[in-house]
Amino acid sequence: MIMGEPGKPFAAYFLAAAFATVALSPLGHGAMAGATIDVFTVANYPVEARAKDSVTAKDQALADGQQAALRSLFRRIVPVTAYPRLKAMSAVKSADFIDGVAVRAERNSTTDYIATLDFSFQPAAVRAALIHNGIPFVESQAPVTTVVPFFRASAGSTFESGRGAWFDAWNGLDLAHTVSPLKLEGGNLSAATLKSLADGSLAPGRFLSSEYKTDRVVLALAEPDASGKTLVVTLSGSDAVGAFNLKRTYRISGGDAAYTAELAAVVGLGVLEGRWKAAKGGAGGGVDTTAGAGIQIVAEFTTLSEWNEIRSRILDTEGAFDVTVGSVSARSAEVSLRHPGGPGALAQAFAAHGLTMDNAAGTWRVHSTF
Repeated sequence: MIMGEPGKPFAAYFLAAAFATVALSPLGHGAMAGATIDVFTVANYPVEARAKDSVTAKDQALADGQQAALRSLFRRIVPVTAYPRLKAMSAVKSADFIDGVAVRAERNSTTDYIATLDFSFQPAAVRAALIHNGIPFVESQAPVTTVVPFFRASAGSTFESGRGAWFDAWNGLDLAHTVSPLKLEGGNLSAATLKSLADGSLAPGRFLSSEYKTDRVVLALAEPDASGKTLVVTLSGSDAVGAFNLKRTYRISGGDAAYTAELAAVVGLGVLEGRWKAAKGGAGGGVDTTAGAGIQIVAEFTTLSEWNEIRSRILDTEGAFDVTVGSVSARSAEVSLRHPGGPGALAQAFAAHGLTMDNAAGTWRVHSTF
């Protein structure tokens, strides 16, 4: 998720500079409910732009939002430990991945355009790009976890749930397409019970399971500290990974408690996503793209031009990364590389590029099929 400076409209934090043309089709919550839920759709996404006229503002908001939504998708499915590798994706254009855009809500003036959109991206294109760059990802969704946001305005006041800025902050996120899908509910737990759950003196598992009829329930408690300058947030309960208890504080900048609540909810969702991705072991479609030793192959050819062609095909092979060329003779070259599926999957990927890979006496040999 992309955050900006406090005091700016929250939608503006998701904008980035790039241009692409997309087709919009009106689509509301009811229509989306019938669509297939998958992690390659970034829904309920705010966009905003100002320009010399409304048409230019709309084009800019759509282009910027689309590019930012793609970055958000990458961060959604890529394990946190692999975030530094996403630098390799900084130059990709969202137009190469976009599948469609749907409008949830929009409004405009003569110079402004503000909307909430759903961006759908092509799963195959996203997978191929990440695999090509050796970046692990998780696209399988966790079982649904129930999240119950509770908020109180000050110490001693009553915790409230089911309404207010804290509940709205969670409700404004894309809870369906995340890798850790969530269901929001309200609650009527006593202040003493909530305190005991928050400080760990009451085990949340059995108590919350009985209360909400599911083993996967997380309480999201938020309250300002005594000074009113920070928001204290506690996540306590059990998600698809297991039981946990986490407390964080967020500075309330410029007295903007609503923005702070939105930020804390975004981070909270990121925590749940991160736990699921870590539990899946950074698997890319069921395969860990970072695991395994390098594969040693010998590329065979008859001319230098043929070797250059084979080398180009190897570099273009989907999923191949960390490609290193060793010694090169008049008829062969030693190459080391990695592939998420191992030698078997690499041989299949090579075949799509006109290369045959065979094991001869313990050595993988590759030559051109045509």
